[in-house]
Amino acid sequence: MLARERTQDDWRRLLAGAVTDPKVLLDRLDLGDGPLARTLAVAPTFQVRVPEPYLACMTPGDPDDPLLRQVLAVAAEDRPVPGFVTDPLAEVEHNPTPGLLHKYRGRALLIAAGGCAVHCRYCFRRHFPYADNNPGRRGLEDALAYLAAAEDVREIILSGGDPLMLDDDALGWLVERLEQIPHLIRLRIHTRFPVVIPQRLTPRLVDLIAGSRLRAVLVLHLNHPRELATGISEALQPLLRRGIPVLNQAVLLKGVNDQLETLMALCERGFEAGILPYYLHLLDRVAGTAHFEVDEPSARLLYDDLAAALPGYLLPRLVRETPGAPGKLPLPPRW
Repeated sequence: MLARERTQDDWRRLLAGAVTDPKVLLDRLDLGDGPLARTLAVAPTFQVRVPEPYLACMTPGDPDDPLLRQVLAVAAEDRPVPGFVTDPLAEVEHNPTPGLLHKYRGRALLIAAGGCAVHCRYCFRRHFPYADNNPGRRGLEDALAYLAAAEDVREIILSGGDPLMLDDDALGWLVERLEQIPHLIRLRIHTRFPVVIPQRLTPRLVDLIAGSRLRAVLVLHLNHPRELATGISEALQPLLRRGIPVLNQAVLLKGVNDQLETLMALCERGFEAGILPYYLHLLDRVAGTAHFEVDEPSARLLYDDLAAALPGYLLPRLVRETPGAPGKLPLPPRW
């Protein structure tokens, strides 16, 4: 079997073998008989999914593991909290055709796939109507026609879900169709897939991204420096050698990365791996995620300290996304 085929099989096998039972997840981490087991959601509507490479980076016996906290479905998700709603960014209002979001001037977002390799419990699209926005190739024709007519759109963002849930054939077809729209000049791929399953960055996928006429940017999603231990640093090297910029956007999460030393390590170790800090998001107030929220005054104090500790090129922009705003709202250091 060719090396490329083996790599393709590797990521598919790891995706299919992801842990989906929270009790199994705790058992694997020697936490099945501890107090954490009593906090589990009884029947989570948002399924648990944890691939093996990500699970391998968790610390057995640690109920406060920051990676575990991001993926474990707990009963707190089921408690209604005022101000936390199903569509905090009003995305449904900017959904002109299935599979397409057009909120900001000059760029649009394609829902390339409705699923993800990992189910992050703070996901701002955990209630998004994917059933109405996962049209397949035939349905995407309407979205492509919309983009062809929207001549002010210069950049297309592939998101989801996670666009790398598409295999290389399907993704290649989509990129080829986008390349045929003359006013598109940039391709941005938002993904967490290679963080949790680094094998997804196949040689063919690297060729597809680096060989496109569209100037490509890969935007990863790492929240904690230990997530670099999955193998993502090594997997990125072929893309970096081809000149593809790799950025990171993180979400500020209570109990995960709301400490100065953690955020500094995320920025510095990420940079050593070739990943530039891009955004540090305040939590989007989606229903089921209130237990992750760091209030804005505390976030601003933490960010002031981070700005004082890091050089400017390692400092992500602290932002909040607000419905109706022309872009993400930056919250610069107060000093």
